[in-house]
Amino acid sequence: MARPTFPPDLIRLQNDWIRAYDDLAQRSPADSATVPRRRLLLLSCRLINHPHWSGPAEWRAARTELRRQARTAER
Repeated sequence: MARPTFPPDLIRLQNDWIRAYDDLAQRSPADSATVPRRRLLLLSCRLINHPHWSGPAEWRAARTELRRQARTAER
């Protein structure tokens, strides 16, 4: 099976999401999480509504591969 290819802006968006998630996960309980949560929510909405996806089924099928390619491109 051929690996799907993703547009560079979608991979960058996924990388931003990964960094925002990691930032939120590494915060201490004493730190306010409002801003990072809002950022993560915004990025999640942008990922789901990116023009690359033609429908919800394709989104679910390719999500894991997008994460893998984004992590590879980050290095």
